Amino acid sequence: MNRSQDCLALTMKDAAKLVGVDYRTIKLGIESGTIPTVELGPRLMIPRAALLRVFGVRA
Repeated sequence: MNRSQDCLALTMKDAAKLVGVDYRTIKLGIESGTIPTVELGPRLMIPRAALLRVFGVRA
């Protein structure tokens, strides 16, 4: 089962796989403020819906 299809928050690696870009693209988007994140404990996660909006992908 692909976790990125079911999870509401994704790791940078899973986010990159979901939208078909390199991990570094996600990291740069986070650093520039283009891709929003939330902190869940010690982890920085990316809301799935927001990521798809940024990349223009319809859910």
